[in-house]
Amino acid sequence: MTGRATTRGAGVAQDELTISGLECHGHHGVFDFERREGQRFVVDLTLGLDTTPAAASDDLHDTVDYGRLVGSVRAAVETDPVDLIETLAQRISDVCLLDGRVEWCRVTVHKPDAPIDATFSGVALTITRRRT
Repeated sequence: MTGRATTRGAGVAQDELTISGLECHGHHGVFDFERREGQRFVVDLTLGLDTTPAAASDDLHDTVDYGRLVGSVRAAVETDPVDLIETLAQRISDVCLLDGRVEWCRVTVHKPDAPIDATFSGVALTITRRRT
């Protein structure tokens, strides 16, 4: 044992990697004009993982490459339209959990321009998914 502190407790990742405010343009929604014109979606991600291997090695291969992750999440939002943000959030969480180092993820999908006939600051759905 090297005497280094560990961030791991009871087999659950205590470290969190967060990506906030990822803007994408997607064609999701139940209305024809949403599918036709598309709209802005903003995604926040928090991933639970153990970062001690990367901290020890200082090597990108030992952690989640968040640049690649962002590209994959953007592709998930910007292709294959769905009706509900619930479906979109699940798709994004599936992308996040593809990396075996990610033990859980929290995904928030914001739909700031949702077609609601009222003054509002935004619509968002947050889901948390764990590796099974």
